Amino acid sequence: MPELPEVETTRKGISPYCEQQTVAKVIVRQPKLRWPVPDNLAELIEGRTIHGIQRRAKYLLMAFDNGTLMIHLGMSGSLRVMLQPEPPQKHDHVDITLITGHTLRYHDPRKFGGFVWTEHPVAQHKLIAHLGPEPLSDAFTAEYLSSRCQKRKTAIKSLIMDSKVVVGVGNIYANEALFMAGINPQQAAGKLSEGKISLLAEKIRFVLKRSIEQGGTTLRDFVGGDGKPGYFAQQLNVYGRAGQSCTECGYKLEEVRQSNRSSVFCAKCQPLV
Repeated sequence: MPELPEVETTRKGISPYCEQQTVAKVIVRQPKLRWPVPDNLAELIEGRTIHGIQRRAKYLLMAFDNGTLMIHLGMSGSLRVMLQPEPPQKHDHVDITLITGHTLRYHDPRKFGGFVWTEHPVAQHKLIAHLGPEPLSDAFTAEYLSSRCQKRKTAIKSLIMDSKVVVGVGNIYANEALFMAGINPQQAAGKLSEGKISLLAEKIRFVLKRSIEQGGTTLRDFVGGDGKPGYFAQQLNVYGRAGQSCTECGYKLEEVRQSNRSSVFCAKCQPLV
């Protein structure tokens, strides 16, 4: 699933080709996504200029003078810019062609993504209004994370993956940040020391920044806006490595299920206290 680094990588890849450019034509081959493509999308954006592309959590926000197109990549979606015309392939559901001749193509094998149009301030939209702070913003501090951990019996991994607490810390990066901070994913959030919470906030920022620098993590379907895979998977310490040796101590990595997701950790480096 594309997580925050993959979505940010996509934004950075497509923005130079799309921002301040006018939409010439919209082709929708498959509107039936998790959030269906608006029937009147062509009417809404053809002939209009894309003023900017921002990211909030895992949503790409394409700003026009008459509203905002919110795009979510779902489980397997990707957006890439084609500099030359290419025949559509299976699962190429939406094309947004610009007056430059470049085409922004949405590809989604599992159709779990979506396109949502809003004419209102996007920050007030129901999909965004209740989200927590961005983990790379000034609002996400050790003090903030500590306040959300206090007296909580919730497992720390579940807490940092809660988008109402902080956005964009998906399963891959939660596993990696907890390993770097030496925190067991099953540890009750309220039992963590201030020092551990501060270290965790630091490692969340670190692992996300490093993944963005590497172009995201490619495990199955994800490619960036330039069509290239991400390379962070080559640097994973624990995710997807259950049963292998810990990169720090050589101990065998263990795996448990938490909220239907895989948690991989080193019981020696990440003791449950």
